Amino acid sequence: MGQLGYLQVLYGSKFQAEVDRTDNTIETGNVQRGMIYDSTGRVLVGNDSHQAILYTKGVGTLSSDVYKTANTLGEYLNVGDTNLTDTNIAQYLLANPTTLKKYMAKISNKSELGPKAQFNKAVDLVKKDNVKLTSSQKNAARIYTLMDGAYQLSTIYIKESDVTGRELSEIGEHLSEMPGVKVGTSWTRSYPEGNGVKSLTGTVSSSKSGLPSDQVNTLLAQGYARNDSVGQSYLEQQYEPILRGSKSQTQVELNSSNQITKRVEKYAGKKGDNLVLTINAKFQDKVQQIMHDTVQSAGGESTGGYAVVMNPKTGAIYAMAGVDRSPSDGKITTNALGTINEPIVMGSVVKGAMVSGALMDGVITPENNVLTDEPIKLAGTGSKGSWFNHDGNANMAVDAPTALQVSSNSYMMQLAMKEGGFTYASGKGLAGMNPMVFNKMRGYFEQFGLGTKTGIDIPGESSGFKGPTGFANIGKALDLSFGNYDAYTTIQVAQYMSTIANGGYRVAPRIVGQIRGSQSDGQLGAVENTTTPNVLNYVKESAAQRAVVKQGLYDVVHGNNKYKTGGPLAGISPGISAKTGTAQTTTNGHSTVTLSLASFAPSNDPDVVVALALPGLGLDAEDNNMDAAKEIYKAYWKLVQDKSTLKNPTKATSTSAAQNLNSR
Repeated sequence: MGQLGYLQVLYGSKFQAEVDRTDNTIETGNVQRGMIYDSTGRVLVGNDSHQAILYTKGVGTLSSDVYKTANTLGEYLNVGDTNLTDTNIAQYLLANPTTLKKYMAKISNKSELGPKAQFNKAVDLVKKDNVKLTSSQKNAARIYTLMDGAYQLSTIYIKESDVTGRELSEIGEHLSEMPGVKVGTSWTRSYPEGNGVKSLTGTVSSSKSGLPSDQVNTLLAQGYARNDSVGQSYLEQQYEPILRGSKSQTQVELNSSNQITKRVEKYAGKKGDNLVLTINAKFQDKVQQIMHDTVQSAGGESTGGYAVVMNPKTGAIYAMAGVDRSPSDGKITTNALGTINEPIVMGSVVKGAMVSGALMDGVITPENNVLTDEPIKLAGTGSKGSWFNHDGNANMAVDAPTALQVSSNSYMMQLAMKEGGFTYASGKGLAGMNPMVFNKMRGYFEQFGLGTKTGIDIPGESSGFKGPTGFANIGKALDLSFGNYDAYTTIQVAQYMSTIANGGYRVAPRIVGQIRGSQSDGQLGAVENTTTPNVLNYVKESAAQRAVVKQGLYDVVHGNNKYKTGGPLAGISPGISAKTGTAQTTTNGHSTVTLSLASFAPSNDPDVVVALALPGLGLDAEDNNMDAAKEIYKAYWKLVQDKSTLKNPTKATSTSAAQNLNSR
């Protein structure tokens, strides 16, 4: 100990100099982003490799060093016509020591300012002089801006694609003159199945656009470089931590002049993991085409069309398709995410939830649920009735299944009044109806997924739209009961029907089925994670109550009443259960309708749910929703699941919602 103390006192400064002479630190390098596959193994989002020019800023690199390297590299590399701000230009010019000295001399109160304030003042003076750069200087300034923005020992792209053979050759010959510059590989996203998939998968930023401005500080803290690629939307954004991979790490040894004397690879880096979606690419394309053709033929004030096909037991999405249409010029654009962010007044499709809520509320029972379908006439309002009985000439007693079969508005309005504690009599006002009925009905609707976020694994989901409540709007509670007030998304309609189909489990829809690694040859590797059903809530109905609603949905298609609404669907095999919907709406000042549909098949053991919505159609529109549904079901049995598998509709590897709930 005495000897150690002696050395520290006598030679401490010498030892410290030796320590300072060498320093070990870490240099990072970029890796390939994970890919996105469909459920059959088709590549939806891949990576194209490119020869690229990279730069790693050294430790202690000065702006003047970067300036010199940028000017040299600019002689051999054209980085394209990216934007340069006045500040970028000023900073580039001031990186030249001669120019910096010149402008520092112009600062009158320099002694009163700190170093940072002095430099900012010099930047302002350069801007004021409005110095014009030559084309070669602009190119060098762009390169300088990229280099100067890099963190030390962080590798960035100077040009990540379209590097010419001549550029590669000349840069290779002069690498020794440009510290930190090297030739490497970059990757850009490719879409083998077409760019349409971007509406689901989202996009990533490029080195030119850099990190999103609203996330830049957070991402820099997570180890990103300023011009790294990062997921900007949808799946690319939601699963960014999985897709990004892990950068390579090389330990470097520096001498007293901050020159690298030794490199030792500590970690080779890891390509991002891959997403395997539940979506079937061929089926997705087919459903997308069906919705496009349906909307194109609809014409009029049609504003688009949206469809969701999902497994009611697991929440797996087989297809999410959508198009927007401009009524003014008829232009149609792809918008698959309209299924989760476009709230629509759906109409009678919601009546299954209305009947279920009334059963759970006890205003009707499985044994006692007969009411008279008649026009509802209340004081101060016009008569409201069912589509087949506006004038009272078709008054008839209906039970709950029949009310669903014929889509009775009158029946639903009477249920709403009962839930609001109001006893209906023709000509009576609604003064005695409790305004809390809005909350009560919406509470039941939300248990099935209507009017609340579904929990789908894509950002940007809408919770829908709720109309105003209170006694001043009490009459609107009747409209709410038959789906002509609040607005829901198509994914909410799919979740609602799935909840009925699977026995009461509200399962979060999901588009990612697995996360998988990569083999050495780049092919899909081992399964690292499999998504299991996420049960959000369980609807506590009795078996008898569920049977009432399921019978009604079956009768919509297969019943005997002459007013049944789903007869055109009876030819679908295997047989389906469904609820059709028609909502009276206004589009661009014109009276229009929304046609919707929620359905499942087979009726006895549901394997698939199809939900769709077609807003803004002309008043004479009919069966557009059912025609589209027939085509979707046909494509599903052909492209996704063969009918021969129906004896065992859920594979052994697929966990149902009920199994998942019971295991929790």
